[in-house]
Amino acid sequence: MRLKGTMVMELTDVNTGEVETVVEENMVTNAVNNILGLNPMAIFYTEEEYSTGLIWTDNLLPICPNMIGGILLFPKTLEENADNIYVQSDNLPVAYASNNVNSTANTVRGSLNLTESKALDNGYKFVWEFTPSQGNGTIAAIALTGAKGGENGFGSSVADASTFLQLKAVDIGDLGLAKQMVLFETAEVDFENDILYSITFEDSSVRVRKSRIPVFSIGLNEKINDSTYKVLEDKTITASTFEFFGSYTKHGEFLDGQDGYWYGFSNEGNSSGDAAMLWVKISKTDYSIEEGSWTLSNAHLMAVGERATDSSFPERVCRCCMRNGYLYVPAYDKKGIYKINVKNSADITRIPFGFTSGGKPLCESGTCELYLTLIGDLIIGTDYQITADDTVVKTKGNQRLNHAATPLFQYKQFLLGWGGSYGKEYRTMYLLTPYLATINNLSSAVVKTTDKTMKITYTLTEEAE
Repeated sequence: MRLKGTMVMELTDVNTGEVETVVEENMVTNAVNNILGLNPMAIFYTEEEYSTGLIWTDNLLPICPNMIGGILLFPKTLEENADNIYVQSDNLPVAYASNNVNSTANTVRGSLNLTESKALDNGYKFVWEFTPSQGNGTIAAIALTGAKGGENGFGSSVADASTFLQLKAVDIGDLGLAKQMVLFETAEVDFENDILYSITFEDSSVRVRKSRIPVFSIGLNEKINDSTYKVLEDKTITASTFEFFGSYTKHGEFLDGQDGYWYGFSNEGNSSGDAAMLWVKISKTDYSIEEGSWTLSNAHLMAVGERATDSSFPERVCRCCMRNGYLYVPAYDKKGIYKINVKNSADITRIPFGFTSGGKPLCESGTCELYLTLIGDLIIGTDYQITADDTVVKTKGNQRLNHAATPLFQYKQFLLGWGGSYGKEYRTMYLLTPYLATINNLSSAVVKTTDKTMKITYTLTEEAE
């Protein structure tokens, strides 16, 4: 069977009654096939009597109106490619809607017409409506998405937890502290090759462990209800300059630069004066390193991260991230974020928020905390997002994640992370919900204003090949 989608958009001028009608057909992406056909780390299997896995009915199934149950409207056209399932941050949706009525104050979101929307013999008919105050802006493309993705997109001023749908949380408490810490210090996951890289600093050396984990293949003695891994390589690289500042609490962080190198940074946080930071750059090819120190004039930074050296529980706090060769670290006063060129520390910019951030982690506060993570090219923080051109988007700041120590590692629609707090340790996977299930570029862009209502009728049907 193949899917065919037809969209009819009606923009009605509330003053004159004039109706502008746009009719388009779409292409279908691999988004639904990925969810139904992929099973990374066996997230859709269970061995436990009391499973922490997602209940599919009413969350993902029936496909309509759940896995496909929302709509996203974009200011720019979308690349018509079946593997194009997420937009870049320069094309975030100007409007969206889910499979229900919008009862919030979010003016970006419209409502499903519950009377006219219905299942058909061979598909589904969605009808979404936007009042004059809702969904205003330039619209050049439209996509069907998941119901959760249509609630708040990548996050809004009303709510932002719906962006991450937890699929499964696996208890790894039985692994023991040392093995848990290897997972909690993960800097990179190579999903297709079943590999993770864990990096730490100890005994004047950078230690890199390359380990196999069962992502898409499982060994004869491997399990699916824990975080089984096997260390394949254990490299220790002596550092002469770089170290983690601090005594009991070590201040530092290792990140994937996504440029062939891993990077380490260490600072203790400063509310005044200049910031002192140590750095190290590690080649993924031969594990050679470069290292040095920066004095960042009049920069007031939060500590990039923290690790505990003597604790009953695995601990990691991550407050920074990297994007396109720049390190992003929140300002100490929570009113902005610093952007530092890792090749030229003189190239440093303070990006103001325009408000004071709550400064909370994306998860519960505890022995592990994650404050920033990179999704595609969008930096997601506590109550803000930073697009690729460094525009700050304020969001609600809801708690989004289970206990989190690592950044989120992305494979298509799936997000993976490890974390824990005071003896409750988990491997957690999420579905990134605002995916593109279809792509529908308009022949010419339209502009929705406060003088117009908008009604979108989207019919998705199954047809023989």
